[in-house]
Amino acid sequence: MRDPRFEFAPKDGRATETIAAPTYSYWRTVAEQFFNKKGMPALIAVVASVALAAFLQPLMSGYDPRVVPHINDPSMRFLGISRQFPFGTDDVGNSVWDVVWAGTRTSLVIGFLVTGINSLLGILVGAFWGFSKKMDAVMLEVYNVVNSVPDILLITVLMYLLGAGFWQLVFAMCVTGWMSGAYFIRTQVMMIRDREYNLVSRTLGTPLYKMVTRNVLPYLVSVITTIIAGQIPAAISMEVMLSFLGIGLSVETASLGRMISKYSSYFSGYPHLFWAPVSMLAIVTVSLYLMGQAIADASDPKKHR
Repeated sequence: MRDPRFEFAPKDGRATETIAAPTYSYWRTVAEQFFNKKGMPALIAVVASVALAAFLQPLMSGYDPRVVPHINDPSMRFLGISRQFPFGTDDVGNSVWDVVWAGTRTSLVIGFLVTGINSLLGILVGAFWGFSKKMDAVMLEVYNVVNSVPDILLITVLMYLLGAGFWQLVFAMCVTGWMSGAYFIRTQVMMIRDREYNLVSRTLGTPLYKMVTRNVLPYLVSVITTIIAGQIPAAISMEVMLSFLGIGLSVETASLGRMISKYSSYFSGYPHLFWAPVSMLAIVTVSLYLMGQAIADASDPKKHR
């Protein structure tokens, strides 16, 4: 009787072309590692709830920072925390609950808008900067000059020249805000631009924009994600600091920075007015930072199994 363990296997010409390794999807692996991190579902729920409330609650409350509702009614001023006023009322009778969410919406919009502009400019300029030696000679001089001036000083000067306002603040934060990211991308591009496949593409006459978009940027996904993850909370913090100093947004615009600046004068008698925007700022910046770092870690292919 023939032992079945020693029977000949059937011949199949296509079997040699079959890959035995499990299928791999980069973005699916990124999503799996991101959502499987400890505490990430709760963090996502917090960020989603804050963002949703920040954009919907001011619409439902009808709060307008340009309108002073109870300035002639002293009984509505400085009310304590209650079911009707979860954060109390301020010096003009506004519900601090409404003011906090309106300010959070403004700070989030500025943070994401500034980050989007700076990231887009930084990635594109940095990618071409790393390939072009002529551009590198010019941009290095520009970067050295700009980098020697503190960002807060440059933004402050621009705000005094342009005046307070939403778009003036966005412009001031974006004038040179993209340069640090572009320099970092330039360094990464220079590390991989002379690899064999890029030398072959250059020899075959591949246009520069195709080499940048197809040969370089896909390898920098984790680096780009790391840059964006740090810029969002940094932009929000910058807006808060400038508004706190009184050189950011106009008085008619509600923001967390303007609230902290205004309510700090009532800290001794009504500390809940001050801690309401400070607590919201801490929740927003810390949550966005932790989520950004988790995305950056998950997008690193070296950590994929």
